[in-house]
Amino acid sequence: MSEILAQKQAILDKIKEYDSIVILRHIKPDGDCLGATLGLRQILRDSFPNKKIYSVGKMKSSYLEFLGSEDEELSEDVYKESLIIVVDTATKDRIDNDFFDLGKETIKIDHHIPVEDYANLNYVRVDLPATCAIVTDFYRTFKDELVLSKEASRYLFVGMVTDTGRFRYRGVSGDVMMLASELLNTGIDIEDIYSSLYIKSEQELKLTAYIYKNFKVTPNGVAYFLMSKRVQNKFGVTNESASSLVNVLEGIKGSLIWIFFIQNKEKIWRVRLRSRFVGVNEVAKNYRGGGHLQASGATVHNKKEMKQLLKDADNTLLEFKKNNPGVN
Repeated sequence: MSEILAQKQAILDKIKEYDSIVILRHIKPDGDCLGATLGLRQILRDSFPNKKIYSVGKMKSSYLEFLGSEDEELSEDVYKESLIIVVDTATKDRIDNDFFDLGKETIKIDHHIPVEDYANLNYVRVDLPATCAIVTDFYRTFKDELVLSKEASRYLFVGMVTDTGRFRYRGVSGDVMMLASELLNTGIDIEDIYSSLYIKSEQELKLTAYIYKNFKVTPNGVAYFLMSKRVQNKFGVTNESASSLVNVLEGIKGSLIWIFFIQNKEKIWRVRLRSRFVGVNEVAKNYRGGGHLQASGATVHNKKEMKQLLKDADNTLLEFKKNNPGVN
């Protein structure tokens, strides 16, 4: 038995062992973590109707409200009797829950670069581009024992779509497309999913036009925009909606790295770094962040740190261009 299959079997064995299972995810939920949370919850509820299966998270996401809701917060006693499964969360400090440590046993299911093994069983697949792909693969391995409903597929497809940039990133392989087909074969309405995810409000479109007119570029091609509270208030958009526009700067010739600085109500700047071909996670790590090779997050507290981050990103891009002439 391969190591990966052994890990999957160990996860299934633990799921079978417990009558109560609580699924957790990271703060500031995105499509992949909510899709994995709700999708895994639905698979387990349909497969083991006599078990109590919960998914819990404090922070909400307005653009993902169409998916439906998680469960209400649970008592500490529930955690103490439960198996805890944390999805799409690289480090313990990003778990959106105060009672993680109360669980009898814990499992981590993730696809980020391994940083911290905080669970009793740590199942990390960096070869798959989304945690929803990992959950779908888990189902496929044990499809004789598990149930994949149309509802579960809808959740998982949302996560797969959002974390792969609609299947455009390098991590997408033939096997990933086969996993997507597994979900599509349940009859989900992908037109409805795409409409829910990508239709923009009038204000968001006006803000997009403003970004195009006002973004800046560093000497070596890093495109960036400062999404200040003033700009957010001017266009009447939430911090979350403003942050979601980061890929407006995607596709500029020569700008292989693009960055959004989003100011929150505490006047701290959350940073979203994106790229094609170039790794940006090492830059993010130096500024209280990290993530994927080409999609990372960070935090800067003032304009001085902001300028230094831009300088680091600019140097990273310069080095890449020296070694890869002609790449745009």
